[in-house]
Amino acid sequence: MDYSKYINAQLQSIPPSGIRKFFDVVNEMPDAISLGVGEPDFVTPWDIRDAGIKSLQRGYTQYTSNRGLPQLLDNIAAYLSGRFGLQYDAGAEILVTVGASEAIDLAFRAFLNEGDEVLLPTPSFVAYSPLVKMTGGAAIEIPGRKEDGFRLTPADLEAAVTPRSKILLLPFPNNPTGAIMEKRDLEGLLPIIEKHGLLVISDEIYAELTYGGRHVSIASLPGMRGRTVVLNGFSKAFAMTGWRIGYAAGPRGLIAPMLKLHQYAIMCAPSAAQYAAAAALSGGRQDGYAVVAEMRNEYDKRRRFLVKSFNDMGLTCFEPKGAFYAFPDVSSAGMDGTAFAEKLLY
Repeated sequence: MDYSKYINAQLQSIPPSGIRKFFDVVNEMPDAISLGVGEPDFVTPWDIRDAGIKSLQRGYTQYTSNRGLPQLLDNIAAYLSGRFGLQYDAGAEILVTVGASEAIDLAFRAFLNEGDEVLLPTPSFVAYSPLVKMTGGAAIEIPGRKEDGFRLTPADLEAAVTPRSKILLLPFPNNPTGAIMEKRDLEGLLPIIEKHGLLVISDEIYAELTYGGRHVSIASLPGMRGRTVVLNGFSKAFAMTGWRIGYAAGPRGLIAPMLKLHQYAIMCAPSAAQYAAAAALSGGRQDGYAVVAEMRNEYDKRRRFLVKSFNDMGLTCFEPKGAFYAFPDVSSAGMDGTAFAEKLLY
């Protein structure tokens, strides 16, 4: 039977994830180490796991509010305020989602109409462009350059804007380059964002994993809170990938339509995972969250070792300033990235 006529045309035109292809192959090779998926190799800290377990033991297995567990919302608000200087009303301006991935999808579906453009610095997370396309929008790639530290420059942003441009997606710290945008880099973008009336979606899932300084959110800069939705979650910083808890924060006029979609599509994030996430932020710890700092320090050691090793072997590697990725240039091997990865693996 030909099922193609029943399948959404936009979905049919999107290729399967290349990263997932490698992930599936590696899982069938017992002597291979998977380096393809953004997965911390730390176990979720015990106090966080214990909170999830205790919620089950106490029978806290019902739906939560669509918006999220009240204590988790309060803790997220306190965390964003204490760590990044972002002030949000826990009852109206924060939405708990099934991972930051759901938050990305909700934002695109809530804000994009057919033909609207999303300005997307690249290289970037594999899911962005397909999710934009599924809404009928268009992802306009803005290629980053090694000599610019893979940052988004004002000149490149201005050159990419068209009359259809609606959203600027800021994926920093970046997957896969490890690039960051410092405060002065973000400030250079503000006049262009305001001039063209762009909405900003700032994916800050790696905000805790920066090396040599604290992450700065564009939403904390003058005039940006009202036109920015900040996306974050627990997967990377707290080694909670399988718990699937993320969140969106922004003005209520932008969070409300995302909540409406979330109500119909998901209802609420898993309750046990929400109790665990609330414990991760409990007490409003402003000490840098010691367990996160320990993991970050270990990533930093690996970062420096790996980058030096790549450079020593002739694979020139940009020094990542955030996240936990290395982005070597394999052109000296005489092949593109996909071919190199396949040959290396097999």
